Amino acid sequence: MLQRSTIQLLRFRFSFLLLPVYLFALAMSDGIDLRNALIIFVLLHFLLYPASNGYNSYMDRDEGSIGDIEKPEAPTRQLYFITWMMDIGGSLLAFLISPLFAGLYIVYILFSRLYSYRGIRLKQYPVTGYLTVVLNQGGLIFYMVFYGVSLQNHIIPWMGMLVSTLLIGAFYPITQIYQHEQDIKDGVRTLSKTLGVNGTFIYCAVLYSVAFVLLAWHFYEHGKMLYFFILMMWFVPVVVKFLRWALQCWQDEKVANFKNTMSMNWLAAFCTNFAFITLIILQHFG
Repeated sequence: MLQRSTIQLLRFRFSFLLLPVYLFALAMSDGIDLRNALIIFVLLHFLLYPASNGYNSYMDRDEGSIGDIEKPEAPTRQLYFITWMMDIGGSLLAFLISPLFAGLYIVYILFSRLYSYRGIRLKQYPVTGYLTVVLNQGGLIFYMVFYGVSLQNHIIPWMGMLVSTLLIGAFYPITQIYQHEQDIKDGVRTLSKTLGVNGTFIYCAVLYSVAFVLLAWHFYEHGKMLYFFILMMWFVPVVVKFLRWALQCWQDEKVANFKNTMSMNWLAAFCTNFAFITLIILQHFG
C-alpha cells in the first residue's frame, strides 16, 4: 500500500504546471494521432514527471516548502523504489510509440537522475542545473510529443523546441524564488539565487518577451496573426499579476514567498494551458 508521504512527494498536481509544453506540441503538429497523444499524455504526466519529482524529493529530503507542497512529509524508502518502478514501466510503455520515443524518454530519466543524485547532483550548479531542466522539460519534451503525435513527423520543429525551452527557461527560476535560503543550506546555488529576486523577475520577463516575439514571427509567416492575438489575450491576466508582484517584491523581497509564488505559477499554468488548448482547436478543428 502506498504511504501518504509517497503519494504527496510524487506531486502529481505539479504535472499541470508542465502541461503547456505537451499542449503546445499538439498545437504545432501537422495532425494528431489520438492514440499516441493519449499514451504520451499518461506517460509524461502520470509517470515521468511524478517519478522525477519523487526521486528529487528522496534525494533532497526537504524540510521547507517545495514545488506545490507547503509542508512536505519525510520521504521513505518506498518512494525510492516506486520512482524506479514508474521509470522502468514508463520506459517499456514508451516503446508503444516508437524506439526513438522510448530512447528519448530514457534520456530524460537519465538527466533527471543526474540532476538530483547526491553523487553528481547537477542541480548544485546554477547554469548546468538550469540548462539540464529547461532543455529537457522544454525542447526535448516538445520534440518527443511532436514526433509521437504528428502524422507527418519527419520535420524537426526547431521553432517549437526553441519557444518551449524559452517558456520553461522563464518559468523555472520563478518557481525557485522563495527557496534561496533553503537551497543554500543544502549546498545548491540556483540560477534564481545567482540573479537575486529582482534579477529573476527581469530575466523571466526578457525570456518570455523573446518567446512571444518568436511566436508572433511564426504566425506572421504562416498568415495566422489572428491566432497570435487570441493567444496573447489569455496572457493578459498573467502579465498584470506578474508586473504587480514584481513591483511588490522590488519594494519588499519578503513578498517573494511560497504563497505568492504558487499563486503566480498556478495562474500562469492555467492561462498558458487554455491558451494552447484554444490554439489546438483553431489549428485542428477550426
